Amino acid sequence: MSVEPTDTAACVTRLLQAFKLPTAAAEMARRLTDAGHDAALEVVHEVLEAEREDRQDRRVTRLRHASKLPPGKTFDTFDMNRLPVALSRTLRELARADFLSHAANVLAFGLPGTGKSHAACVLGHALVQAGHSVLFVPTFRLVQDLLAAKRDLELPRALHKLDKFELLILDDIGYVKQSPDEIEVLFTLLAERYERRSVLITSNLMFSEWDQVFQNPMTTAAAIDRLVHHSVILEFAVPSYRTENRTPAPPGGDSQDSE
Repeated sequence: MSVEPTDTAACVTRLLQAFKLPTAAAEMARRLTDAGHDAALEVVHEVLEAEREDRQDRRVTRLRHASKLPPGKTFDTFDMNRLPVALSRTLRELARADFLSHAANVLAFGLPGTGKSHAACVLGHALVQAGHSVLFVPTFRLVQDLLAAKRDLELPRALHKLDKFELLILDDIGYVKQSPDEIEVLFTLLAERYERRSVLITSNLMFSEWDQVFQNPMTTAAAIDRLVHHSVILEFAVPSYRTENRTPAPPGGDSQDSE
């Protein structure tokens, strides 16, 4: 179904504005119409749409590379049937990215092997595909990077670089070592993003056990308060995927899975 010339002209103008070409946006459609070249607007619109799609594809490619998300962990490869219906529905709702505009956090709790990290990657990939900036990083690694930045007097710059990401996925917060300096930089990061940027945290530890991470009860309470204030909590109360798919040991043999 063809687009009416007036509608096509409006589309051309909007696309040129989106490309930050104000003069072309103000003049292109009007000049072609005044010159009796209304039909040319259709071709111009098609070319501009192709440019928009190409720009979007290039942006998604850049965002995916910068995200450091493990490849292939998407909704297409994740077995949503393992999850309770409410949890599955919440993940798909989060993929619409509304929570990012409110700087809300996502907190995923569950035992090892229940799919927390995979689900975090699934959500991250969906958000990147929609054009949002995401960074996935194991918490212990990011803490070490921030410690190195602090020693080099570069911590503000490091935090500023992280601030460019709409969503920061901190995987396995329970594995952070517990020196005072490490606790300090982790708390500083969480405080800096509070009500400004979103954080997604996966943890094997429930809140009642977070004193193992932050050591000091006051620091623990302050960190939890900032994270929970605007948050969605995901509880992965499901069996371990690795346990479900464990290969039985041969009769008379020893199991290879001793952990």
